[in-house]
Amino acid sequence: MTERDTARSLAHPEVAEIRLEGVLHALSDPVRLSIVLDLAASAEDLSCSHFDLPVTKSTTTHHFRVLRESGVVRQAYRGTTKLNALRRDDLEALFPGLLDSVLTAAEAETARLSEAAVPGR
Repeated sequence: MTERDTARSLAHPEVAEIRLEGVLHALSDPVRLSIVLDLAASAEDLSCSHFDLPVTKSTTTHHFRVLRESGVVRQAYRGTTKLNALRRDDLEALFPGLLDSVLTAAEAETARLSEAAVPGR
């Protein structure tokens, strides 16, 4: 790792430092949950610019910071791009089934709300 890479590294909690209440708080916000849904659906790490979020850039930065500091995502710089990856294995080891349950519930809610929005249903 170069000196510049070290200067640009981001703080992440160690697995033992990840707390359930922090993870649940991070996943409780609809914008952050949409980020996690996109990351879960992707086989690749995604750049911050990949996400089309209905918030300002500074608010987007805040949401990614909450996800990173809670241990839900891992962020790393590749050149000038900040890549995001879901810490699925770490979360599964600490809280078995939690992430999959939240993702399944979020997808079911989206489907339910979409059906309710269709006239005549």
